[in-house]
Amino acid sequence: MKVGITGQNGFVGSHLFEYLKLQENISLIEFERAYFDNPKNLQTFVKECDVIVHLAALNRHPDLEKLYKTNVHLVQSLIDACETTQSAPHILISSSTQEEKDNLYGKSKKEGRELLEAWGNKNNASVTGMIIPNVFGPFGKPQYNSVVATFCHQIARNEEPTIKVDGLLKLIYVNDLVREIFHCVKQKKIGKIHIQHSYELKVSELLEKLNSFRHQYMDNGVFPSLEDSFDLALFNTFRCYIPNDYYPRKFTLHSDNRGSFVEITRANTSGQFSFSTTVPGITRGNHFHTRKAERFAVIKGKAKISLRRMGTEEVVDYFLDGENPAYVDMPIWTTHNITNIGTEELVTLFWINEPYNPEDPDTYFVNV
Repeated sequence: MKVGITGQNGFVGSHLFEYLKLQENISLIEFERAYFDNPKNLQTFVKECDVIVHLAALNRHPDLEKLYKTNVHLVQSLIDACETTQSAPHILISSSTQEEKDNLYGKSKKEGRELLEAWGNKNNASVTGMIIPNVFGPFGKPQYNSVVATFCHQIARNEEPTIKVDGLLKLIYVNDLVREIFHCVKQKKIGKIHIQHSYELKVSELLEKLNSFRHQYMDNGVFPSLEDSFDLALFNTFRCYIPNDYYPRKFTLHSDNRGSFVEITRANTSGQFSFSTTVPGITRGNHFHTRKAERFAVIKGKAKISLRRMGTEEVVDYFLDGENPAYVDMPIWTTHNITNIGTEELVTLFWINEPYNPEDPDTYFVNV
């Protein structure tokens, strides 16, 4: 199945793209935002696709009229390309619960969905209109994608967020959303579909949880309780906004005439400890996780830990030395490895909040 995603580099689009790369029998057709300004390129794109997930849209803009016209125009451009090439892919369009409200953003999403449905009826093509609640997760853009992204960004930088309206948030985690979208693709669900939210809480409750994460994790190095699915999703989201220069974190080393003592991990949640030895010049890892929290602690030897967020080319390197024991924690959707760059054996301790389960894989191998 050949699948293309408009808005491939956006918040939901990038997560969906990376998720589909892990699925069997899916061939991804690359999309670039500039295609909407070049009818020939857009026509080539739609001809190659069996399925198009239309996510490209403006979520916010100071000129609301421009936001409205842009979102409708993007849908119409997609329709024009299909009609010109006589293509009839299954098109899934993301709409919003804002459809029900009297604002130009909601109006643009509703009209775009209805335009596609009319095209589908006329051309005997499959169209799925997905009504999606508020989405949160790693790598969302602050002040744009969600209040969760904004609060995480601010709190991780010791800024104090403000609550304008303490309303009730109905949220879905982006990992859950992309699975729902893939389900709609596989099952070829047609028509208007309401994707249900997974979690509800007030804005003040969200802020309280995130401040607790900052206090426990950033200030004191303690992993909070991650037994609840929402707490795990929110914590993994929060960690992705922590600045790169926060790491490596040095341990407190207690020494006397007997030797030394270091507390590696304190956690209010269950987890699994392990250790490895690595000979000079060898690299371990080159994998990423989609939900696990993980800590690498170097206690002997010299190491380079490298991280790269999936879908990007930037590599962040950290250098650790067992003479001054330190740790780096791994964000989700970030491939990572550790290399012995010294001349002696490297000893690394690992903590991960969830043991390996071959029936529910969370670890995917790919080079940094």
